[in-house]
Amino acid sequence: QEQLVESGGGLVQPGGSLRLSCAASTAIFRIYAMGWYRQAPGKQRELVATITRGGNTKYADSVKGRFTISADNAKNTVYLQMNSLKSEDTAVYYCNCNAPGGDYWGQGTQVTVSS
Repeated sequence: QEQLVESGGGLVQPGGSLRLSCAASTAIFRIYAMGWYRQAPGKQRELVATITRGGNTKYADSVKGRFTISADNAKNTVYLQMNSLKSEDTAVYYCNCNAPGGDYWGQGTQVTVSS
């Protein structure tokens, strides 16, 4: 059983938008925070944005003003609205969930920004 189910990746032109979603299994109790990380070819995985259960958010400098993270706590779901996408945003995006049982990771969804 997958603990985190991601959706919403795809191919988009520069300047376009995409919305990623990640639903956490109800088997994960007392989630502290959820977020998104990404990994481009040949690079290390990096933080994109996180949101705590209380609504506090954190963004990488490279996405501030373009990406917005939000969550529906009742549904254990986190969203990432990505606007004004650039070619350098191309990466595999991974959902992360931090809970008392540890860190959980999604399988990743590909986002490709290209004309």
